[in-house]
Amino acid sequence: MRALNRLATQTAIYGMSTILVRLLNYVLAPLHTRVFTNQADYGIISEMYAYVTFLNVVCMFGLETAFFRFASNNNQNSLDKRSVFGSSQISLIVSTALITAALLFSSNDIASMLGYPGKGIYVTFFALIIAFDTLVNIPFARLRLEGRPWRYFAIKLTNIIINVSFNFFFLLPALRNNYDMFSGIGYTYDPDYGVAYVFLANLIASAITFAIFIPGMLSLKFDVQVWKKLMAYGLPLIIIGLAGMINETLDRVLIKYWGSGTIEENLKQVGIYSAVYKLSIFMTLAVQGFRMGAEPFFFSQSAEKNAPSLYALIMRYFVIACCLIFLGVGMFPDLFKIIIGSEYHSGLHIVPILLLAQLFLGIYYNQSVWYKLTDKTSFATIIPVAGALITLGMNLILIPKFGYTGAAWSTFACYLSMVVMSHIIGQKHYHVPYNLRKIITYIVVSVILCYSGLLLMSATENIVVTIIVRSCLFGLFVAFAWWLDLSKLLRRNKS
Repeated sequence: MRALNRLATQTAIYGMSTILVRLLNYVLAPLHTRVFTNQADYGIISEMYAYVTFLNVVCMFGLETAFFRFASNNNQNSLDKRSVFGSSQISLIVSTALITAALLFSSNDIASMLGYPGKGIYVTFFALIIAFDTLVNIPFARLRLEGRPWRYFAIKLTNIIINVSFNFFFLLPALRNNYDMFSGIGYTYDPDYGVAYVFLANLIASAITFAIFIPGMLSLKFDVQVWKKLMAYGLPLIIIGLAGMINETLDRVLIKYWGSGTIEENLKQVGIYSAVYKLSIFMTLAVQGFRMGAEPFFFSQSAEKNAPSLYALIMRYFVIACCLIFLGVGMFPDLFKIIIGSEYHSGLHIVPILLLAQLFLGIYYNQSVWYKLTDKTSFATIIPVAGALITLGMNLILIPKFGYTGAAWSTFACYLSMVVMSHIIGQKHYHVPYNLRKIITYIVVSVILCYSGLLLMSATENIVVTIIVRSCLFGLFVAFAWWLDLSKLLRRNKS
């Protein structure tokens, strides 16, 4: 059980840093929605960050996962860590410089193509943000591989503090309706600059984070043979990554262009959808925090004889934790809605759908160990690509009719189908003895309890009574999980 405890500890620390990054949205959302009173402006911010996720995948060339694969100690394919790090980083420095130069040169044309003529500054800022963020991914990965979560956490925290601070510095004059508030130090708020201030704050934070890692990049070692192995392993992951971004973020763009209203009206829908999506953040945090700790952990345990059984056990307890989050947030929308403004509450009905979708995404990440450990990355592209096709097809059908509700159901259907495909294909190449009966039971029971609680909430206006009953339903699931599995885990830890 030491391995499980170590995974839990590292997941908690990585999860804290992930939580802080995600909480940035909560800290800044009240500021942004008060400064940018037009919901379409909030939609622009969401749309631009959606494009960034795609470019981040392209710029990385799958080298982060390749780094974990070939730099792990407990791996028969392990290579010299210094060569793996240096070859990865130098490759990214060269490719990122070329991509960034192309984006900067075409910034005005790209902005016009997106429907923002005269706003080439948006593209300029994001080109530089992408460059700095790309060049710190491998150094961050090395911290994770070396088991240094606290340094990882400290650097992430520094990035967040800088970003938040500059957002408030740039936008506080607009919030106070005093544009000359900081004129004494040479800064005056320009309303025509608008959302570009948000992007500028991000750029400053990303640049400083990159500067922190510069000392570790002064003596890089490049090995052509190592680089070839890294690229052969990582390149197929680009397709997987792009497909993943289609599934995770493209719906913001699709709502803008496939919605039934004008572009301006659709951008407002993007703003509402993005705000409501934040309520699924608790599940996203659990999934991302687990993923950050689990990926290097899975590689480090791959040589152990009982690795498949350990992976299966981790999956079961992961599902229990996610079901608790699903019930805790999805069954109490009346409590969590205070996080977003009242003008966005019309979208609360999609929160349980998004939570459940994120749960299945977490299961997929958990399952994906099979193609990473067996070097079947090329073959595994079929899963996320198929998911992306499902996402595009369902969004094409549902968004024009149901708007962002259709986008939410498309996301759920995508991740569910990916889990099914991954299990069927993965078990043939790397058998993991998952207890499907228990996993399915936990999910079905949590969905039934959540639906029952929401049905009760809509049937009566007595908030106190509904909260008590819903809390009892939540407790019922805890008791059920304790009886079925959690008590056994406690006994194992004690022994």
